[in-house]
Amino acid sequence: MTDTPILSRRGLWALLLAFAVVWFGTLEYRKLIKPDEGRYAEIAREMALSGDFVTPRLNGIKYFEKPALQYWVTAAAFKAFGEDEWTARIWPGITGFLSVLLAFFTTRRLFGSRAALLAASTLAGCLFMVIIGHLNTLDMGLSFFLQLALSGVLLANRDGAAPAERRRWMLVVWAALAGAMLSKGLVALVLCGATLVGYSLLARDASPWRRLELLRGIPLFLLLAVPWFVAVSLANPEFFHFFFIHEHFERFLTKAHGRYQPPWYFLAVLLVGTLPWTLMMLQAWFGAWFRERTGGFQPQRLLVVWALVILAFFSASSSKLPSYILPMAPALAMLTGVWLCRAGRGTLLAHIGIIIAVALAAFYFAPHITDRADAETPHAMMSAYAEWARVAAGVLLAGAVGGWLLVWRRRQGGGLLLLAVAGYLALSIVMQGHEKLGRSNSAHHIATEVMPLLSPGVPFYSVNMYEQTLPFYLQRTLTLVDYRDELGFGLDQEPQLWVPTIAEFRERWLAGGDAFAVMTPDTYESLAGGLPMDVVARDTRRVIVRRPGFGPAPANAH
Repeated sequence: MTDTPILSRRGLWALLLAFAVVWFGTLEYRKLIKPDEGRYAEIAREMALSGDFVTPRLNGIKYFEKPALQYWVTAAAFKAFGEDEWTARIWPGITGFLSVLLAFFTTRRLFGSRAALLAASTLAGCLFMVIIGHLNTLDMGLSFFLQLALSGVLLANRDGAAPAERRRWMLVVWAALAGAMLSKGLVALVLCGATLVGYSLLARDASPWRRLELLRGIPLFLLLAVPWFVAVSLANPEFFHFFFIHEHFERFLTKAHGRYQPPWYFLAVLLVGTLPWTLMMLQAWFGAWFRERTGGFQPQRLLVVWALVILAFFSASSSKLPSYILPMAPALAMLTGVWLCRAGRGTLLAHIGIIIAVALAAFYFAPHITDRADAETPHAMMSAYAEWARVAAGVLLAGAVGGWLLVWRRRQGGGLLLLAVAGYLALSIVMQGHEKLGRSNSAHHIATEVMPLLSPGVPFYSVNMYEQTLPFYLQRTLTLVDYRDELGFGLDQEPQLWVPTIAEFRERWLAGGDAFAVMTPDTYESLAGGLPMDVVARDTRRVIVRRPGFGPAPANAH
């Protein structure tokens, strides 16, 4: 396998700078969308406002579904830099960026500089990373810490590592596990433990077990991970059962969260999530086990097992969301970097040819995105988004054709790098174009209309719904009416924080005084005949009303 550099050192720094500018420069363009982005931004906003960094609250209600690490970072960013979309997304942005750099660093130490650049390029330019690295969810942070633990194991066990280096990397592993634990809970320990067991049995290599640094590592893990769990349990005795039993075992074993999907679901997600590198990543993954036949530690086989464990574990779960298998991506990218260095010219031409065909199809069918228009996302929005999608397909097509020509001229490294840049830019364009659907998927625009009318202390009800992005953009919590969903556990602890029935809401509304309420158009139509309400703002998903007699009647009232 050749290790001829694809770029000079100066070229690498220029590429990194351009990548950083585009990666971080696009974090703020889109408004926060429902549900996850609004939820995690609002929890952090309330944490920063209250100064309570122990008990997370969503809409003023105790919220124990996830640990607090990302809330802390985001709350600190809010206090330091202000509350906006950029700071709300800064943690997934940072951890996604570092994930690409870590893939480069680890692959270079193990397989050489050429494989490292190709691994980092494919990781940066796959759909999983571009989307989840620019969404305010918890999955990017978890994936980064899991990747850091994986890299630590790989580097601690690599051939030629000195004893002191092995110890340092294993301590990094334990610190990373603590970060993963504080990101999403026990799943980190399960995935890492299962991978180590699976690798040892399948590769017949027990050497990693002798290098775990248990006497130093376990105390480090406990020191970093345990204090918050103790503090939140002392402050909230109900936390332990809900978080460790309900959120881990019941979520995995039952369909209580309404996220059941068939066992093959994540196979389909994987095919889409690794675009445009899907076929290359799959070939790299499937063939890696047989490329490494030497004795001793076998890093490619560990990467194979890691990806397999993640896919199998989440496929067995009764609760599935597409982002759960994101931690597969760094491992597959590292394997792909190695495979691309060894792939023949004809193989690369065939794979890039398929990408050209896919890009052509995407360019042709992009206008048909409007076929999915409906009452909530009307034709005009979908048509505007289709234009962005078509531009993105054109960028991918141009890059793929250019990459194919370079490979045909035996400049494989340059061709693959061009394809990676085009793929990253195309996916970024698709991501930013999503803002054209913003009036449907975000409450920012409707909140902007209402904010000038609000006064401190005036009740604001959320009837039969909870719009996750609205509290963040209104900079205040809402009083839920006849709605529980994920906030049900918190409402059981503090039932005074909500209005359980429409009848009680009606009494409060008719009692007098200024008040606002948000509801779906259907709910508004069902209540409009019996409740006096002035419509102060509305869009395709939400109607915001006010009790009549407070302020001038709006022009769109009816």
